[in-house]
Amino acid sequence: MRFLALALAFSLAVPALSFTTPKYVNNVVGPATRNQLRTELNAVTLQELVTDTESNSMRPPIELEWGTVASQLEEEFGYSAAEIAAYDEALEGDKEALMKLYKAMQLARGFENACNQQYMQGKIRGFMHLDNGQESIPGLVDYAIKNGDKKYSYYREHTHALASGVDPGAIMAELFMKDGGTCRGAGGSMHIFDKKTYFQGGWALVAEQLPYAGGAAKSILLDRYLGLSDDENVVKQDVAPGDDDDRISVVFVGEGGSQNGRTAELLNAAAKDNLPLLILVIDNGRAINTFTPDIAKNSNVFQQGKHYGVPGLLVNGANAADVAKGGKAVMDYIRKGKGPAMLQVHTYRFNGHSPADPEHERGRKDEKSWARVEQDPIKLFEEKYIAKGIFTEDELKEARKGVLADVKESVAFADSSPMPDVSLAKELEYPDAPDTDYNKKPAPSFADAVNKRTISDEQLSTVQAHIASLREKATAGEISIGDAINLAIHEEMLRDPTTTIHAEDLQAGSSYDIPKLTQQTYGQTRAADEIIDEGHFIGKALGEGMNGYRPIVELMNTNFGIYGMAEISSAGNTYATTGGQFDMPMTIIGAGGTAPDQALGAEHSQPFHAYVMGIPGLKICTAASPSAAYGITKSMIRDNGPCFLFAPVKMMKEAKGTLELDVCAPLNKAALLHEASDSAVKAGNAVTVLTYLHGVKEAENSIDAIMEEGFDIDLIELRTLKPLDMETIAKSLGKTNKLCILDESTKSGGVGATISAQVSEELFDLLDSPVKRLCMDDAPVPYASSMEKAVVKRGSDLIQGVFDLCTGKW
Repeated sequence: MRFLALALAFSLAVPALSFTTPKYVNNVVGPATRNQLRTELNAVTLQELVTDTESNSMRPPIELEWGTVASQLEEEFGYSAAEIAAYDEALEGDKEALMKLYKAMQLARGFENACNQQYMQGKIRGFMHLDNGQESIPGLVDYAIKNGDKKYSYYREHTHALASGVDPGAIMAELFMKDGGTCRGAGGSMHIFDKKTYFQGGWALVAEQLPYAGGAAKSILLDRYLGLSDDENVVKQDVAPGDDDDRISVVFVGEGGSQNGRTAELLNAAAKDNLPLLILVIDNGRAINTFTPDIAKNSNVFQQGKHYGVPGLLVNGANAADVAKGGKAVMDYIRKGKGPAMLQVHTYRFNGHSPADPEHERGRKDEKSWARVEQDPIKLFEEKYIAKGIFTEDELKEARKGVLADVKESVAFADSSPMPDVSLAKELEYPDAPDTDYNKKPAPSFADAVNKRTISDEQLSTVQAHIASLREKATAGEISIGDAINLAIHEEMLRDPTTTIHAEDLQAGSSYDIPKLTQQTYGQTRAADEIIDEGHFIGKALGEGMNGYRPIVELMNTNFGIYGMAEISSAGNTYATTGGQFDMPMTIIGAGGTAPDQALGAEHSQPFHAYVMGIPGLKICTAASPSAAYGITKSMIRDNGPCFLFAPVKMMKEAKGTLELDVCAPLNKAALLHEASDSAVKAGNAVTVLTYLHGVKEAENSIDAIMEEGFDIDLIELRTLKPLDMETIAKSLGKTNKLCILDESTKSGGVGATISAQVSEELFDLLDSPVKRLCMDDAPVPYASSMEKAVVKRGSDLIQGVFDLCTGKW
């Protein structure tokens, strides 16, 4: 055979993947063989199911008959022989169901072929990833997944969206970057979303969708726990899900992406919380184009859940009916409340990673050509059911004709749809305008009713006493930043029961009591203690946020958010990418920054606030006082977009003050903490000082020394880093004409760099001298205080900076 030499070389190079034929392949399962088969199935691997070692593919096909699938269902999922037979008969004995399955596959194939044609004509641009050869998966989606199920896919999602009921014309229009697209042209090929069908992406970063789907599954449990459901506009209403509520969350992932550590984290969380979640692994043997066994030791992804008590099923994607029957059985297992499960579909992808893909990886082109002939699920379906007399060639031809007419219509719709207006880009930046008055936002009408049925009298009495104690401290000027945030969180969680919270060490109150008493009051469903991976629980919060909830994420230290950069980035993009369909009401709160003499070393002293400044769609605030922290926290929780509050790590318990109780603060305004005297302004001895976090304390402690030298400052606390309050800055510069920035981030790429550039561009005429930046050096922050002085700026630097500006030395 053509590939004999290659197969021999591969078997020598990778002995762990030697291909053997298990004894049970092609067995018809009966009472006499079931026990033997059950024992042998414990060792099922993809490699053992290979029988054709001479096929023209470096990844030979597997032989996996229904009898073997049935035995897996019996052993791993606890189904009886009668129940399995019913799944078999429900499809094989229903001609209409088989025809529906066939049409779903033909729609997927026809649509992807049309996409390829339109791409070549230049009507579709950017990256596009086609699904040809894997039509048994959309066939399964059409057969077994319901509209109310939450669906999370990756960048090769066109066919998953189609099978989920998303309009073909809207999908095609999205690829055409048209206003009639699912996301009004804002998402594109890799970002198909549709709120009405609960098709929630289309995510372009490999495996990022895994924790999002976990959060979506958690939202189903939240609905049941709180007694809430979605109305016709997919808005929460005080109507409990019915007794027949069997919704699940489904996440699609390739076998290459499933090697990502997010899989293990999701399995752990899903098993621990008994989430209604299906992890659907599409195994085409290629991680992009690389042969997956070249980079992954274990391709038996369906077995990964065993350590967590999560069962898995392996099916052959070439047999669409078996995928549908086996997949539905797995989903019904989840729907019955038995917990999460995995489904691995062994398949082949006929196209390269994208139409522009050079496919240089070894064996890819030949494998693709072979698979089109030998492993086409549509062709094999036609052959099987024509041979069995279920369909005639004419019947299938007529069905295919109707489907292709629908595809042609979708192209026509996309062609005729207009391009989105240029103004839409800025409109989609934030769900809530920067100048929103959050005091005017009404609380949900069902708040009291939900609280009454989910919070016991004892719990309510305890938390009310806690709140009263904190409010008393606030009135006396004795409340800390951490306690002020905790007070705001409790008030908002009682005001709006859709508010949830995630944190490490949550039961213990974390490091600064921010989530104190939340789990004890609202239960584990609303207040979740999390594993030590911020990306995981930020991702779960994102999934909750897409499904009607308002998650709060407390980071013990904001620098730990580095683990969640992908998830934070996607949170910022979601509202715009989905064309405004999905709000993202997520609030991230944590202590961070770099104080002089902090003695925490480099990793705990990174300017994470500067790292996230470049993420679109985020509102980023800081709070150096309890009053700022309280008011900003309340507003952020009510905001419909992602917000990030940074508090000063070394001042969390030290800073004390009063609060303006029950009042939300603006998320677009800086605060003038000290105003320069008229005499200093008139003499040209006044400087505008911008700072935030620990810089506020350093600046306030320096005012007397500055004034003793005959100078003065307008001290402005940058409580909002994005959007930046240029109006307040301009008003001050109009008097002082000099600007000094005491910056708690690095010289390169820091907050001060951004502000300095913006001031120079927009307010240049107000400046009498260059902007003075007192920023952290680009060197990592040392532990030793003697070295730290060379990196971290402080009050003494500010005093010198003001002197230099006022005396013309700068």
